[in-house]
Amino acid sequence: MKKIIHIDMDCFYAAVEMRDNPDLQNVPLAIGGSQDRRGVISTCNYIARQFGVRSAMATAHAFKLCPNLVLAPGRMDVYAQISQQIRAIFSRYTDKIEPLSLDEAYLDVSESTLHGGSATLIAQDIRQAIYNETQLTASAGVAPCKFVAKIASDENKPNGICVIPPTKLDDFVRKLPLGKIPGVGKVTLEKLNKMGLYSCEDIRTFPFDDLIKRFGKFGLVIWSRSHGEDERELQVDRQRKSVGVERTLSQDITSMDDCRTVTHTLFPMLKKRLIKSSPDLRIQSQGIKIKFSDFQQTTVEHRCHILNEQYFDELLAEALARSAGRGIRLVGLHVSLLADSQVQQLTFDFNLTGSI
Repeated sequence: MKKIIHIDMDCFYAAVEMRDNPDLQNVPLAIGGSQDRRGVISTCNYIARQFGVRSAMATAHAFKLCPNLVLAPGRMDVYAQISQQIRAIFSRYTDKIEPLSLDEAYLDVSESTLHGGSATLIAQDIRQAIYNETQLTASAGVAPCKFVAKIASDENKPNGICVIPPTKLDDFVRKLPLGKIPGVGKVTLEKLNKMGLYSCEDIRTFPFDDLIKRFGKFGLVIWSRSHGEDERELQVDRQRKSVGVERTLSQDITSMDDCRTVTHTLFPMLKKRLIKSSPDLRIQSQGIKIKFSDFQQTTVEHRCHILNEQYFDELLAEALARSAGRGIRLVGLHVSLLADSQVQQLTFDFNLTGSI
């Protein structure tokens, strides 16, 4: 039986700002967004959450819920540095680590002999080490599989731990609302509810073939998770798949020239992030994203192995052709990265033909 720990930092970006600026410790605080109220909130502290403010919420709506909300622009370099510090703490306990983002990760401690092999004591020690060295709190979930560990880490937030031992796994999963299963979003949940399915226990009594017919491969995932089954190993060598930058504009724009001004401003930022993430510039494609004034968005992406600023102009023209007269409130650039196997194939092709 595996011993999986899911560590999730508590309102990570906001917690860092509160740690570094005492004036922010007792106010509703959100990271990201914009003072003109056109951006989107990245995250917020627990005081702001009491007003209903949530991640990915439009800034304007957040201010309606919490007029005294304080916005901080965010310091990604600082967050990334602290994340590396936390990752170093993880490595003292196991080399089987799967980062999910800057503020959360899975750890497989099945083979660890620390604390007598107790995953619970290891998780407690990790949380204490994080606090001692960063003055930030983390919550933890401990379980025999990944998805239950992730759900458990949210049970006693903030600064808590939830342990689901093998003997209690079935009872815990049986009572879970289906919305708790990772991957079950709003649309899928609505479909399940219309079928009279609300909990994992409901899935267990539903005909398997009907579930697969309606949801395909994801139906099998829902079935497996509802039975407490998750055999996935940790992806310890996960590669970054893309790098992107975007900007929400203070006023809508409409012309190609205005959009090009934005993309030319974003390009140096994209290049800087790309070099940091993939120093050898292993690019698979370039893409551009536009969000229109009605909040609908479109993406244009084409294969391109060399970073080319002018090529974004071509993608921009293709995207703008879909505007139908709508204003533009957000412009973004991104590149998709080649996997190691693809790099090896390109190298092989080059050696055969002398060009790619």
